[in-house]
Amino acid sequence: MTEYAFKKTGRELSNWGRWGDDDERGTLNFVTPKTVKEALTSVRTGLRYELSIPVGAEGPQTGWMRRINPLHTMTVTPHDFSAPEGLVVSDDFITMPLQSGTQLDGLTHVGYDGAFYNGVPADAVTPARGATRNAIDASLPGFTGRGVLLDVAALEGGEWLPAGRSVTVADLERAEESAGVRLRTGDALLVRTGWLRKGLTEGWQDWLKEEPGLDPACARWIHDRELAMVACDNWGVEVQPASDGLIPLHAVLIRDMGMMLGEMWQLDDLAEACRADGHWDFFLTAAALRITGGVGSPVSPVAVR
Repeated sequence: MTEYAFKKTGRELSNWGRWGDDDERGTLNFVTPKTVKEALTSVRTGLRYELSIPVGAEGPQTGWMRRINPLHTMTVTPHDFSAPEGLVVSDDFITMPLQSGTQLDGLTHVGYDGAFYNGVPADAVTPARGATRNAIDASLPGFTGRGVLLDVAALEGGEWLPAGRSVTVADLERAEESAGVRLRTGDALLVRTGWLRKGLTEGWQDWLKEEPGLDPACARWIHDRELAMVACDNWGVEVQPASDGLIPLHAVLIRDMGMMLGEMWQLDDLAEACRADGHWDFFLTAAALRITGGVGSPVSPVAVR
């Protein structure tokens, strides 16, 4: 097997066996009744912020990785149904890649050297059944607890970071200091790069080719803080293009540490509210759909401030 620097980091930060040889939840094990209860103290106003982008034909997908934008079709309209009491009925369905918009990466989304998190073999994902271990439904009831937003884009003074800009550990700590908050065990880290705002305002052309995002060196910081989850407003969490393999941070966080990742989360409205009152922590819920054998899932996260 080819040796890359991220593989050495992955061995050093590995959580394999930490919660048992059969564990399929990874860093969500940091979420406990205690952390959930403590997170309730982050609710100050009761205002809720929905953190997803619209599910529809105008999304960012171009066909890369066989991902298309969702196709929404009506199966029954009021003109197709009648009843003597004048009842009106509509029904519909949707066809979509599970990771085409605001989403969660599961623990069989990325692995390397023939294995996923906790030593699950790559053969555990089959055409007929999907993921037979480490499937996205094993993550349920998902993340519930304290979220912290670090607005790195705002620290740079612009609407979004430039493509290829690495968000470093120093950036995260500077954002923490600016926000007057510190991430702790069981938290979800949300990082705003502004990249989603760029796509929503300027259009999606070439948006998926590059992105600002977390530097691979952030893996150790995330591990040391014992975070439960990381989510960003870009399309792939980590900076692209990467310099050590294709997606080295995915490889370490998902495969070695057992961490779900959130992508394409809409953080602009939340950031504006946090900036207005100076509080950058909140109560956060983010649960996958109960998709048997899924390796990822659409998600509609909600932050309660």
